Amino acid sequence: MAASKSSGDTTPDRAARDRRLMALAVALGARQRGLTWPNPAVGAVLVDEADGEPLILAIGATQPGGRPHAERVALAAAGERARGATLYVSLEPCSHHGRTPPCADAVVEAGIARVVSALPDPDPRVAGQGHDRLRQAGIAVEVGCLGEEAWRAHRGHIVRVTKGRPAVTVKLARTTEGFAGVRQGPRLMITGEIANGRVHLMRAHADAVLVGLGTILADDPLLTVRLPGLEGRSPLRIVLDSGLRIPLGAQVVARARRHPTWVVTTEGAPIEAERALAAAGVEILRVPADPDGRVSLPEALRRLAERGLTSLFCEGGPALADALARQDLVDELVLVTGGSGRGRGDVPALGSALQERMDELRLVGEEQLGSDLFMFWEKP
Repeated sequence: MAASKSSGDTTPDRAARDRRLMALAVALGARQRGLTWPNPAVGAVLVDEADGEPLILAIGATQPGGRPHAERVALAAAGERARGATLYVSLEPCSHHGRTPPCADAVVEAGIARVVSALPDPDPRVAGQGHDRLRQAGIAVEVGCLGEEAWRAHRGHIVRVTKGRPAVTVKLARTTEGFAGVRQGPRLMITGEIANGRVHLMRAHADAVLVGLGTILADDPLLTVRLPGLEGRSPLRIVLDSGLRIPLGAQVVARARRHPTWVVTTEGAPIEAERALAAAGVEILRVPADPDGRVSLPEALRRLAERGLTSLFCEGGPALADALARQDLVDELVLVTGGSGRGRGDVPALGSALQERMDELRLVGEEQLGSDLFMFWEKP
């Protein structure tokens, strides 16, 4: 996850200071997740170390839509004060020409003396070339500070450029008896208000929310962020619907012009249904079907990555979660255990494929929110 550090001052005080300032850079970038795709959400901190004690000159984060990049935001804010400063950045500065010149060149031109970078960017257009460009200009470069934390923050970008698909986080809620719902009757309410707010916050940091047609038919969810002050952070909504059977009256369709909705379907789905959905503002993506006639999940994710998506927050329930696990497409699992179902519940939260994949995941954190327990698992 992290490259070896270059030579330099490795005293305990310097190392601890680097970690504190890099933690700020990682946090600044993480706040922007869900807003910057197809680019990674990078954070940057410019620091004057001339007098021994660090003085933060400027901070930056990748802006909505992916530009400007974090380094350029911080450099612009610091102006001439950046000369001789130290730059902390959560991902290797880019070295390729896109819509803007390389950030590595901007760092050199600004006269930065030292760069502390959390980890190399695996994008083939960068892949160490940014760090090399800085070293060739005489800048001291250290790589690896909080590399694991930065890797986790940039998981979506890393998975997209290395595997050709977005990173997938599956969220499942279960009763203490292990059930996620009921096949018939009223919906099983599992989690409380605080836990539901936490889920909305996770939505706000995803590029898109992913569900299947079954969730739409059963619950007719809106799939937006409804936390006060964060309503504008609602992600793209994606529905997997092999036959385009989604009702035109479903909330994700009826409000598609306000909150964008994509429906991923098969190549053989009826064109008349596509026209009706398109007229409502829904975008249709067609991909090959799997042997069972359903949307091929690997093909769907590949297509979404081509469109720039880096992270999907799957709220499609046990069936979709198990289908993703069967194809080895689960990168993170958020398992929320609520209260007792009091004798109700006949849909197990964890299907057989996901249970088998649990051995490949590691538990990385827990949160107790009211009476609900969140457990966070990830693929190493």
